[in-house]
Amino acid sequence: MTLPILAATTFCIATAALQIASSAIAAVRLRRTAFRAVSESREPPDALAAQTPKSTTPKSTTPKSTTDRVHPLVSLVRPVCGLDNYAADTLRSTFELDDPQCEILFCVASADDPVVPLVRSLIAAYPKADARLLIGDDRVSSNPKLNNVLKGWRAASHDWIIIADSNVLMPPDYTAQLFASWREDTGLVASPPIGCRPRGFWAEVECAFLNTYEARWQYVADALGFGFAQGKTMLWRRADLERAGGIEMLANEVAEDAASTKVVRGAGLKVRLIDRPLAQPLGHRTAAEVWNRQVRWARLRRSSFFFYFLPEAISGGALPLIVFALIAPALGLPVALSVASFGAVWYGSEMLLAAAAGWHLSPLSPLYAMARDLILPVLFVAGLRSDDFVWRGNEMQVEGVRPRRMMARVRPRLVELAPRARARLRELRERMS
Repeated sequence: MTLPILAATTFCIATAALQIASSAIAAVRLRRTAFRAVSESREPPDALAAQTPKSTTPKSTTPKSTTDRVHPLVSLVRPVCGLDNYAADTLRSTFELDDPQCEILFCVASADDPVVPLVRSLIAAYPKADARLLIGDDRVSSNPKLNNVLKGWRAASHDWIIIADSNVLMPPDYTAQLFASWREDTGLVASPPIGCRPRGFWAEVECAFLNTYEARWQYVADALGFGFAQGKTMLWRRADLERAGGIEMLANEVAEDAASTKVVRGAGLKVRLIDRPLAQPLGHRTAAEVWNRQVRWARLRRSSFFFYFLPEAISGGALPLIVFALIAPALGLPVALSVASFGAVWYGSEMLLAAAAGWHLSPLSPLYAMARDLILPVLFVAGLRSDDFVWRGNEMQVEGVRPRRMMARVRPRLVELAPRARARLRELRERMS
């Protein structure tokens, strides 16, 4: 076996092993629960119904006795902007929590925002809920979401504050789940979004991005003890963030969740993920919507966590499948059957993860995952090529790639790894001689 064939074979085996191991680690970290019932049982009959508040009688919001409370009082800050798919469902879920003493603060930048009538109608429909709508645009950063959240953070009555995006579908035990993941060394509890209710090809591809790719790696990182914050949901203890300089510190990065991760780690604390990640109903998606969202996230990851961004170029199954197809004849294997078997193992591990976690799954899910992996290398290049992106109509920019600065950060790692690489190469040569 020549050195290139050996290297290619090693690459395929190593990446397949990593794919299987990461799926297994994430599956063990997660628990099969009633996620599917939470995320898909509220399916409205059509798109119009998803934007119209239900006329059913709101559930009781009679406060529980203090002896029944298993976690501290908490304020829930929900920044809203525009009407997302299933906006009525996701915002209504705020009022259906098993925590009637939760303070609810909706934040919107403009009174003319189309989501305002929906929020006001929901507040009126649940008069016993401690809910308010705060309107105003406080400019403390280039991040419009952080600017929107600021007034809610300042108005919050309690020492524990949850910041949750408007497109998160909250289960009844939402606050209990967040507090259940808090430990003595915790500085923040978060949850990645799990796609559900996809409609159409591109929504299914977005599910493949969110669920068995992005959430999988987040839970692997969490299991290994270095979790990352996700802006969809973040539970803070106010004192921790105030001690670090206040919520304005989240303006140090373009993405508030990246800044949150660095603030928490800087305090010697950990970011933890909840055991049941939260659902995000997708509805219909266009190719442009999926692409623009993924490019935005790629550029934000590149800017905030460059070393974690670099492996994304080869993180999908497309390159290993191509390499395996090229070396199969040299290994004496039938190409078609070998590639099909390799693909079945690769994507089968992801499908088993989705099944174990109770996430959205369909007979065509492996094909959507393959489409995602074909996009990943192009996405990586797009993440490197430009610094601009648009978020909800706001033009934003991340820090550009600066070769000298990047090399200054990479050089110590290369110096550390070089001797090991040379020793390994000598071992391979000795075995072949």
